Amino acid sequence: MAGHSQFSNIMHRKGAQDKKRAKIFAKHTREIMVAAKIGLPDPEGNPRLRAAMIAARSDNMPKDNIERAIKRATGGADGEVYEEIRYEGYGPGGVAVIVEALTDNRNRTASEVRSAFSKHGGNLGETGSVGFMFDRVGEFNYPADAATPDGMLDAAVEAGADDCISDDSGHVVICDPAAFSDVRDALEAALGEPERAALNWRPQNTIDVDADKATTILKLIDALEDNDDVQKVASNFEVSDEVLAQLSA
Repeated sequence: MAGHSQFSNIMHRKGAQDKKRAKIFAKHTREIMVAAKIGLPDPEGNPRLRAAMIAARSDNMPKDNIERAIKRATGGADGEVYEEIRYEGYGPGGVAVIVEALTDNRNRTASEVRSAFSKHGGNLGETGSVGFMFDRVGEFNYPADAATPDGMLDAAVEAGADDCISDDSGHVVICDPAAFSDVRDALEAALGEPERAALNWRPQNTIDVDADKATTILKLIDALEDNDDVQKVASNFEVSDEVLAQLSA
């Protein structure tokens, strides 16, 4: 799991450097609208909407923007209709990649995602071609100072979670997707609202890559995440401490 943490740290640093505020807010708006349309507009009764709002707040999206997105979704007027699509494929070195998108034009998104894979040494596969290598899990992120590792583990067990991973960068509590709402409520009661709460794809095993391949993979992920229709990207590559130092230099 150390590799997963290293990958998260790399992406966090890159994200902090590369984020474009308007693009990030647009992605959150889209997720909030979809969540509000398919469930109740009240986050207390809609786990997906609540998770989307937590994610938006973690990126400092203003409260007014969040409320407008919910009103747009539930106002009854004709508006954007987004389709949820999952793409799967391979990047350089046989690294598995899952892409989640919300789109109003399936053909456009498929073409752009396929192009990103091709330009960065990968290839887009069929749905299910790599999904079996990942587990669908609920994840809750807390800062390192939220609790001690033992304290966080105790809180996770008490909340009904399956696992808790702690390091210097923070804590990740993992649960079964079916238990997402119950675990979230229990964790919030014990520790407060998490920095992030979402359903994610977690690799069952990871692939070690060298600095060159890691650089290309990161460029692929950046290209995918820069697409307005793409909401999330998951991969199963891992880098050693030595490679991490090279990438951070």
